[in-house]
Amino acid sequence: MSTRKDSLDSDPVIESRDQLVAPMQAGEKPRSDWRIGTEHEKLVYKKDDKHAPSYEEEGGIRDLLLQLQQFGWEPVEEGGKVIAMSGPDGAISLEPAGQLELSGAPLENLHQTCAETGRHLDQVKQIGEECGVGYLGLGMWPDKTREELPIMPKGRYGIMRKHMPKVGSLGLDMMLRTCTIQVNLDYSSEADMAMKFRVGLALQPLATALFANSPFTEGKPNGFLSFRSHIWSDTDPQRTGMLPFVFDEDFGYERYVDYMLDVPMYFVFRDGQYIDAAGQSFRDFLKGELPALPGEKPRESDWWDHLSTAFPEVRLKSFLEMRGADGGPWSRICALPAFWVGLLYDQSSLDAAWDLVKDWTMEEREALRNAVPKLALDAPLPGGGTLRDIAGPVLEIARKGLSSRNMLNASGDNETGFLETLSEIVESGKVPAQRLLDKYHGEWNGDVSRIYKYSF
Repeated sequence: MSTRKDSLDSDPVIESRDQLVAPMQAGEKPRSDWRIGTEHEKLVYKKDDKHAPSYEEEGGIRDLLLQLQQFGWEPVEEGGKVIAMSGPDGAISLEPAGQLELSGAPLENLHQTCAETGRHLDQVKQIGEECGVGYLGLGMWPDKTREELPIMPKGRYGIMRKHMPKVGSLGLDMMLRTCTIQVNLDYSSEADMAMKFRVGLALQPLATALFANSPFTEGKPNGFLSFRSHIWSDTDPQRTGMLPFVFDEDFGYERYVDYMLDVPMYFVFRDGQYIDAAGQSFRDFLKGELPALPGEKPRESDWWDHLSTAFPEVRLKSFLEMRGADGGPWSRICALPAFWVGLLYDQSSLDAAWDLVKDWTMEEREALRNAVPKLALDAPLPGGGTLRDIAGPVLEIARKGLSSRNMLNASGDNETGFLETLSEIVESGKVPAQRLLDKYHGEWNGDVSRIYKYSF
């Protein structure tokens, strides 16, 4: 998450509800302009003793960021500290405990997306050799306690860390111990957004299952296949979940604005500082009655900031964010955008995916989402069977969608190859976490530290 800078002179005051809807409306694009934005996070560790490096230590997170300048990345500072890097491949930023995130540039096809991911991993691995660090592609730290993890110098994270324990028992774990892969996608209209949002929410449990990759906590199996997904169930109920109103016939931008107005605030950014407004109401802010800034009304940038502080399974800003997947290695970083682009960027595939899930009740959707963190593909499916039963058909829909796009690389290959790692998971019957557990109970002989041999 990059740093925002004040520009109050050019930042309009919000005077009407139309300005709240504007970011979503601004996201509408013709199909020819649809792009793919992929984000992924990695756990960073020191190779000598496997500790998570602090910001300040030699060869630590700050040095890691600054070394990226040799590849053309430029520092972004907050309070005089480098907390992100900006470059042609997007932004590299810090999560709360030093997880390293690439927020990729909006790209036209999956070949470009996977090439971007490859460039980034090559760069950070080269710098890792210089700084003595390695990287893990997992959904959660397999062996670290909260107390063993460093804290990064970003103002918004300090406010969130203070607030999280007041609203859930696992919010600090979400901040400090987890990693995800996410893809950001476009829409052409309000109706197109609504359809993609519904399909994305309904099938998010399948993505969670296929990418489940967080079975260990503090060195032992935690009883889950995606503990990262389970963490969201006890982080903050006012800003997480499946959003039942999205499946209502009248769902659109206005309904999402209403939802966001009911999500409590975290902060306001002024004069280069984050002001604590945790638990306060954006509705009060609109009336000039925010306790943190009495008498002041919000600017448009305050609304943009607020839109980034809700964490549902799918999130709307000026694009849709698919947020259900655990972190993983290179092949799965490329596979997640392939999964969702195949389903959502071809109309026939989008319609076919909706036909699979449209008759599920909200109670059934919630039950599936709640079962997946433990059971993954064995989670009970509405109407009988398990999630495994639709995994193959959904991948086939995605494959047809990618084939229809006919986006070819220099060798004449289309984008369907990026789904192969998911097809192998379905055919084997074992998600990534189950393979890790097999190793833990087998060749690792109960020693989770062996997982570091499988780093990027």
